[in-house]
Formats: sequence, structure tokens, C-alpha cells
Amino acid sequence: MPLSSSSELPDCDALLPQVLSALPVGVAIMDRTLRYRYLNPLLAQSNGATVEAHLGHTVSEMLPSLAPTILPLLRKVLDLGEPLRDLAISGESIMPGRLRQWLADYLPLRDADGNVAGVLTVVRDVTDQREARQAALENERQLRGILDNLTAYVGLLALDGTLLEVNRAPLEAGGLDRDDVRGRKLWDTGWWRDDTHEQEQLREAVRRAAQGEPQRFDSMVHMAGDTRAVIDFILAPLFDADGNVTHLIPSGTDITARKIGEAALRLSEQRFRQVVENAPDGLAMVDEQGQILLVNAGIERMFRYRREQLIGCNVMALMPERYRAAHPALMAGFMRDPSARDMAGRRELFALRSDGSEFPVEIGLNPIPGDGGLRVLATIVDVTRRKADQAQLERALAEKTALLQEVHHRVKNNLQVISSLLSLQSRSASEEARRALAESQSRVKAMALIHQLLYERHDFSQVDIGLYLKRLCRLLQDTLHKHGGPVTLELATSGNVLLDLQRAVPCGLLINELVTNAFKHAFPAGREGRIGVRLSGEPAGDARLVVEDNGVGLPDGIEQGGGSLGFQLIPLLVDQLGGELVIERGDGTRFVVTFQPDGGAA
Repeated sequence: MPLSSSSELPDCDALLPQVLSALPVGVAIMDRTLRYRYLNPLLAQSNGATVEAHLGHTVSEMLPSLAPTILPLLRKVLDLGEPLRDLAISGESIMPGRLRQWLADYLPLRDADGNVAGVLTVVRDVTDQREARQAALENERQLRGILDNLTAYVGLLALDGTLLEVNRAPLEAGGLDRDDVRGRKLWDTGWWRDDTHEQEQLREAVRRAAQGEPQRFDSMVHMAGDTRAVIDFILAPLFDADGNVTHLIPSGTDITARKIGEAALRLSEQRFRQVVENAPDGLAMVDEQGQILLVNAGIERMFRYRREQLIGCNVMALMPERYRAAHPALMAGFMRDPSARDMAGRRELFALRSDGSEFPVEIGLNPIPGDGGLRVLATIVDVTRRKADQAQLERALAEKTALLQEVHHRVKNNLQVISSLLSLQSRSASEEARRALAESQSRVKAMALIHQLLYERHDFSQVDIGLYLKRLCRLLQDTLHKHGGPVTLELATSGNVLLDLQRAVPCGLLINELVTNAFKHAFPAGREGRIGVRLSGEPAGDARLVVEDNGVGLPDGIEQGGGSLGFQLIPLLVDQLGGELVIERGDGTRFVVTFQPDGGAA
């Protein structure tokens, strides 16, 4: 059907400016002098000036900074008559400050005779696209840098399991290059080589993740140096805006050390439980509120409960009623200052069995700090048998003490009887016999005094020689003053010198002989004088006994073991005492006896 005049297309020459103005590219027509004859608004805007400002002006005038680059190209088209396409042009337009980039096509325009009359310029401003692409590349570089500095293992998979990208950490850990793994199925990479079980697990994980189901499991992988590691492996689907899975993101963390630590912890816990279970005493662990967390077989036997009856109960269930009111405060005090404590000997404690019976116990407390708070491990010992044995020992000791008291009392009495008999005998004896009987009586009294002190002290193992000396010297002074002149007996003791019965008797007899001999022989014819007796502890631990007088002195011809009976007894008694005797002559006589006490000298 022929078109009516109203619907006919307008003249093409009239349409051309509209078409050029609507193009998404810049278009310009230049004559042979390279002056603008036409350009569309898009190119004018890109150059930074209006269309009118361009017309009639040359490229050098409108784009002075770009002219050195553009003019040779345009002249080449004019001279050769051949087009130049996809030329990359960059620089500043009239509006400076921003570097712009274009892709330009320069095409020759010919006149009716076929001669090149000008140039058609088609310019596409790609500044924004290039900058966007550069920004994308920079973002990708930064993302790559971030991923490569992560210690976690991260990658990108296609939906069929092909590895598209991977960060540096798993490559270095596995001793692999990126080209060794990229483009291969994940299960065919070096991390899972020759491990069919792990490979099958990965295939199934990829299948499920591609359906939108995240996957997570521990996986054993090969690492550099032919070592193995365990990783916490996660495979997550990546969704687009429409909710479709486009890629899969595998990630992993090396948990080998954690697994080793967990295994060591399990072994440690197992050993701890074995030690606790096999301990001969009762062991119970409670929390800060006193709730029972753990008990061993010893607790079950001791309290006659089953383990499941005790776990979760408060520890006060194992205490007699009279202890329960004070226990919370005691528990709080322990928690404020937790330290190992042994409650044995502090006070008598009793525990409560399941049948309501009580039994004596000793309890030790040990704090055990942990992530879940402070725990207390209580060691409980049933001391019923020990208490019974202790009571039996105390009864036996009391009986032995009573027996020894009776023995020493009777020995003392018998020696006193002997002393009395000697006194009676001396009444009808000659003067020489009376002196001998008096000396024997003095020796008997010295021995009786030992048993008297043991009886009074209730300690039958040792005699305090210092106390013994005071009593003996008082006794000797009273006795000798009845038969001698005005002689003063002086006593000085220092330290605590102890001797057992076997050595206390010869020590007492030795002192008796030394003092008696001095009294008898050092002061003839009623001469006045002084006898000194000193007992002291030495720094080396020895004891030192000194008996001295200021009398006439010991005759030169008398040595140890000679002379009277008393003087003959002296070295024998020193030997029984285990000591050493030194006799010093001069202004009077000085006997020095050094010996080692049983209980030390202080």
C-alpha cells in the first residue's frame, strides 16, 4: 500500500543529525585542514566544550594536550586514505584534572571524485569502563592479598568440584604450586591423593553443597614432607541474587595440634580416672556449691552408696547433722583462700554412711582450678581401725607406765631399805667399818635418787641430770656436814642434759664419789673450803661435768684407779658413762669429765 504524504519518512539528510546525536559514541567530521565541520553533543561534552565552540576550529585549538598524539594519526588517514581502527587514546581534554581514555576509529571521507576530503572520527569514551575494570582488578588484588595472608585454607570451586582459585596457605602447607591444583577436581589434588575414603567423602560433600546444603567434617590431608594433618573442612554454597547456587567455597583450618591435645587430654583424663579409681582412700570432687561431681570406688565402699546415688548430690549428705549448719561458711572461707589443707589432727571428724551410722575420718582438701570454675578434690580416710589401734596402744602404754612406776617405786624403796640396814649396821661397827658403811650408804642413796626422779617424772626413758645434780648435792651436803667441817658445796648447771637409766646410774655414782672424796680428803682437820660442781652443754654437743675444790690437792703418787675404793671406782664409772676424764692438779684438784648426752645439750 502506498504511503500517504503524512506518513512518509522525512528526508534522510534531515534525519542524520538526529541519528548521530542519539548514538552512544562521539562522532565528528573534519575537513582536510582538520577543522571541525560537525560533531555530536556526546563528543563535544567528552571534550569539555559545546558543539558551537568546536565548529570551525582545529583539533590543535580544541585539544591542545591531545594534538601531538591525534594529529599524526589524522594526517595519516588523509594521506593514505585508509581507516585506522580501535586506537587507544589517553590524555586530558579541555577540562583538565582527569586523565581520560578513548577508543577511536578514524575513517577517510571522499568527495564525488573519490578524493579524500576529510576524516570521520568515531570516538568511544572508555574512561569509566577502564577505571571500573582497574578498580575491579585492584579489588581483586587486595582480596587476593587478604586471602593469601590468611592462615585458614580458602578456595573457590565450580559446582562440579573443579578448583578455580585457592589462597596461599594450603599451597604452602601442602608443598604445592597454584598451577598444580587449579583446574582439577578438588578430590584429585595433592591434598587428598591416594585416599579413596577421603576422596569419596569430598565427592559426596560437593554434590550436597551444590544443592545448597553446607557441609562440615574433619578431613585427613597430605602435607609437605610426606606428613599428614587434620583440618576442620567446611564446604559452603555461594548464592546469587536469585538464590541460585553459583559456586562452592571450600575452607579449612589445621586442627592437628588441637586433635593431638584432645587425645592427650583424653589420655590424661583416663589416667586420672584410673589413679582416682584405684586409690586406696576415698576421693570425691565437688564444685563451688558443694555438688558432688566425681567419686571413686573407695567412697562407694566407705559410705555404702552406689556412685549414681552420689553424683549431683550435695556433699553435706555425707555429714552428720551437727556439722551441716556450719559447713556453708567453712566452704565459702576455703573458696576465698583455696590452698591444700590437711584436716587431720585439727579436730575429730565423723562422716555419715547410707545406713545412718557414723565413723571417724580424716579429710584433706586440694583446690583444682579449671575453665569451669574451682573444683575441690577431697581425700577421705576411714580411721576407724587406726583409732581402735591407737586406743589399744594407749591402754598398753598406760599399763606399761603403771608397771614401770611401780618397778621404780619398789626399787627406790628397796634401796632405801638397804640404806637403812647399812645405817643400823654402822651403829655397832668399828670406826673404819662405819666409814665404809657410810660410803656404801651414800652410793645406795645416789642410785635410789635416780629411781625417785624417774618415778616423779613419769618419763622412764631419760633422767634430767641437771635436776638430779641439785637433789644429789643437797643430799650430800646434808649428809657430809654431819661428819665434816665447814665446807661449802656450790652447784651451777646450764642447758638440758638428759641420760638414759643405764648411763644415769654411773653418772650419779661418779658425782657422788668425786664430791665425797673431795669432802673427805681435801679439807683435813676441819679446814674450811669450797667444792664446786658445774654441769654445762658444750657447742659441739658434748656435756661437761666439772668437780673442783680449793683444798690441799691430790697427792702426787695417786693416779686414776689407785688409792681408796672410791678413787678406784672413778675410772670405771667414767668408762660406763662413755666419757673422758682429765685430772688437773694445782690450787686444789679439778676433775673434768666430757661425755655425749642422750638427748643433746642445749
